[in-house]
Amino acid sequence: MIGYLKGKVIYSEEGVVLLEVNNVGYELVCSGALFAKLVTDGQGEVYTWLQPREDGVSLYGFVSPEEKKMFQKLISVSGVGPRMGIAVLSALNIGDLAVAIATSDLKMLSSVKGLGKKTAERIVLELREKVSAGEMAGAAAKGAAKPAPAEKLSDKEEDAVVGLMSLGYTRAESTRAVKAAMERGADSLEEIVMTALRSM
Repeated sequence: MIGYLKGKVIYSEEGVVLLEVNNVGYELVCSGALFAKLVTDGQGEVYTWLQPREDGVSLYGFVSPEEKKMFQKLISVSGVGPRMGIAVLSALNIGDLAVAIATSDLKMLSSVKGLGKKTAERIVLELREKVSAGEMAGAAAKGAAKPAPAEKLSDKEEDAVVGLMSLGYTRAESTRAVKAAMERGADSLEEIVMTALRSM
C-alpha cells in the first residue's frame, strides 16, 4: 500500500497532479487543499489512499493524515464513493465538515456540488458519532475560519464559484474571491474568474 509520497509536480489539471518521486510519476486525484498547495509550491508531500479497481488503480492524495482519515470516514458511508469524498473535502475543510456533521447542518453539506439531501442525511446519521471534538477544533487551531451561513448566489456567481472549486479552491475561498472580483467591476464569467484567480 502506498501511504505517503514526496516529490515535484510535473503536470497538473483540474484536481489531478502528476508527482515525480525518484523518477517515477504518480498520478494523484487531489483534495482541494492539496491541489492548491502542490500547484503553488511545485512540490510537496502527500498522504495517499489507494483504490484498486477492475480496470486498474486510482491514487487519492491529501494534505494531512487528518484529511485522509476524514476521507476514509466519508467513503465508509453508503452512496459516497472516493470521487464524492474528494468533492466534499474540496468544498469544505475538515473542521467545517466535522462541525456540519456534528450539528446536522444538511444545508452546508448539500451545498457540495453533486451531494443530495439524502446522501447528506446518511453522512450525518452514520458519522455523527465518529467525528471527534479534535477534528472540529483542528481547523480552528490552524487558523481556519468558522463556517459562515450559506449565501445565495446568482447563476453567474455560482458558475464562477464552481469553476474556481474545480481548480482546487474551497467553496468559501471561491465565493469570497468571486464577490471581490465583481466589486472590482468584473462582469462577464471569464472576467470574474480571471480577476478572482489573480487575487488568490
